[in-house]
Amino acid sequence: MPRRLPPLNALRAFEAAARHLSFSKAAAELNVTPAAVSHQVKGLEDYVSRPLFRRLTRAIRLTDAGQSALPLLSEGLDRLAEGVQRMGRDEDSAVLTVTAPPVFAAKWLVHRLEEFRRVHPDIQVRLDTAMQVLDLNQEDVDMAVRFGPGGYPGMRSDILFEEEVFPVCGPKLMDGPHPLRRPEDLKHHTLVHVNRTSADDSWPDWRMWLSAAGVTGVDWTRGPEFDSEDLALETVMAGHGVALINSRAAARDRAEGRLCKPFELSIPVDFCYFVVSPAATAETPKIKAFREWILAEAAMDQGAEPWS
Repeated sequence: MPRRLPPLNALRAFEAAARHLSFSKAAAELNVTPAAVSHQVKGLEDYVSRPLFRRLTRAIRLTDAGQSALPLLSEGLDRLAEGVQRMGRDEDSAVLTVTAPPVFAAKWLVHRLEEFRRVHPDIQVRLDTAMQVLDLNQEDVDMAVRFGPGGYPGMRSDILFEEEVFPVCGPKLMDGPHPLRRPEDLKHHTLVHVNRTSADDSWPDWRMWLSAAGVTGVDWTRGPEFDSEDLALETVMAGHGVALINSRAAARDRAEGRLCKPFELSIPVDFCYFVVSPAATAETPKIKAFREWILAEAAMDQGAEPWS
């Protein structure tokens, strides 16, 4: 059924006058004259066929009808104002879409997002963990965490972490008949490989790491190979071998006792983690807020990582 409503200006005039119990104060709030407020209120009284104010010599008082209507009208006008505000709001402006490598997202980022939501409750983060690298100028994505060499044309990029690679294993392999004490002990265990087609030349494979450790007599080619680092991590955490993993991917599982770093030797790599956004939108409030937050988290994390 269609709503039967009096003019909005009449409702606004009555609500303001009823709150202030003054036509003059209502007029000041609405930026009109007291006579205009009085005229609008009189029109509303004619519409409802009953008085809403008792007009005294130097004051006005609400009638029972006016008193009972005031709370509902105040709430209604507040809701109307909120509705108009939402009509003019770009709903997508409060949504921030971030793409990140799957392992970094799972092992580092998602466990910290609740803190971002606490600090910025008005920004909704959508996390994209697609394997392919998304074009930030073409896709519906605001910013990215990139693992690479840096130098992203047309982008603002800030370094999050430098990286290094070292062997990791599950706690089971630190004990047993052939515990991992020295790199030479790897000859008794399965070497797990990760196929890093996108990594740089500085990324070590088992041959490079064993050579740096001065180890001979270990067949570095043996063992299963996985296309993703997360599968390699699950394998070694289950006690089925030793893998070369970058420090950021291993950090959370090491901190919580699911992974061990049996040897001191780490090899730095040229690739780093960067937070990246198009230069044209880098200072957009939601992008700036996330960038500043994740950089602060990374800075705090640097001193807390269990590197040894």
